[in-house]
Amino acid sequence: MTDHESSVPTWDEHADWWINGFTGGVDPEYEEQIIPLVLGELASAGRILDVGCGEGQISRRLAAVRSGRSVVGVDPTQRHIEVAKSRGGNVDYRVGVVDDLPFGDGTFDAVVACLVFEHVDNLDGAIREVSRVLVEGGTFLFLLNHPLLQTPNSGWIDDQILDPPEQYWRVGEYLTEAVNVEEVEPGVRVRFVHRPLGRYLNALSNVGLILEQMHEPAPPPGFLARCEEYALAATIPRLLALRLRKLPVPVNGRG
Repeated sequence: MTDHESSVPTWDEHADWWINGFTGGVDPEYEEQIIPLVLGELASAGRILDVGCGEGQISRRLAAVRSGRSVVGVDPTQRHIEVAKSRGGNVDYRVGVVDDLPFGDGTFDAVVACLVFEHVDNLDGAIREVSRVLVEGGTFLFLLNHPLLQTPNSGWIDDQILDPPEQYWRVGEYLTEAVNVEEVEPGVRVRFVHRPLGRYLNALSNVGLILEQMHEPAPPPGFLARCEEYALAATIPRLLALRLRKLPVPVNGRG
């Protein structure tokens, strides 16, 4: 391993930072927005795979709202899976990676990936695996940090030089695919892979995952209360949620 490779942060290093800061009801974006959206979109699914499940907060809620439902959570970080199992819920948790899922073809009615693919290098392989384990007609619920408005180096500009002063949202290099390591708080460096939205949609379409519904929700009240200094914060979505349906992949140009 080179010095550069050894310096790249991993989720094993920051598992407890994530668990303590974003689960257990402490994060308003999960509690007020993400989890209700997932429960609503997957209300009718019987067999669900949660890829990159973390400590299982989405998996547990999916399993709790419908009796007889089968939920499996997969995450590459051993610490996440250990905590997920300790927090209970009728979920089958396993250590695994999204581009090599340990399940047979057509195992699940639905797959959900929440804020996972921003950290996945092998995009095409991962999306092929999601499509493979879905039944024909199955649902892929794909949640991302908004690829346009949460591009690396995006953020609020508080311009006091203008008269009158202005606040506006700066968008970073949207079309440039790049790996970035961001210090999200002191001592916590997280690796992100940025891709434009078209890169995702084309990869999804190539394996028969076709867009049905797209959500760009405003940040929820609990989040907005933490950034009251930005009057227009409610106009800039942080989340993009895509509901896709698995259709037969055309063979030789024919459906």
